[in-house]
Amino acid sequence: MNDVTLSNQPPADELSRFTLAAREALTDNMVERLVVTGANALELVDRLNEESTRAALHALLDRVVELHQVGAIDTLANVVLALHAAREAMTDNIVERLFMFFEQMLNTVGNEAMGELAQNTRLAFEAAAEETAQAAPRGGLFAMLTMLSKPETQRSLAFLLAFSEKLQRGITRA
Repeated sequence: MNDVTLSNQPPADELSRFTLAAREALTDNMVERLVVTGANALELVDRLNEESTRAALHALLDRVVELHQVGAIDTLANVVLALHAAREAMTDNIVERLFMFFEQMLNTVGNEAMGELAQNTRLAFEAAAEETAQAAPRGGLFAMLTMLSKPETQRSLAFLLAFSEKLQRGITRA
């Protein structure tokens, strides 16, 4: 019987031929790319060893785990996919119409009359809030009847009823 020893090591002449073939196959451009890639990898490892980078990565990983645990990663992916689909669906015509809509909204809301209306409304709310905060509340049915008998209260209630009626009519027509 022959004594055959099994070895994972190739014969020495085969290994030397392999290294020689690899050395001859490498071009200067390949060696340069390998060196640049190695340098970039070492730079990345060096950057990962910085305390602030390591802390930021740990915080990021903690947030990703938290997002995964509550199922928010799927939601985030769906939002990104929806935004991508909207972007892909946008045509020049749609973009033009959106800009026209926003321009019309700005022209409608951004004029001087609307600003004055908003200012007057704010001032009226502030004055009414101050007035009612200072007035001592009177309770009971008689106090309510006294307040309802005042002409300014009746005019205010009539105004509010007319306003709400007009508003309701405008909503049902639209």
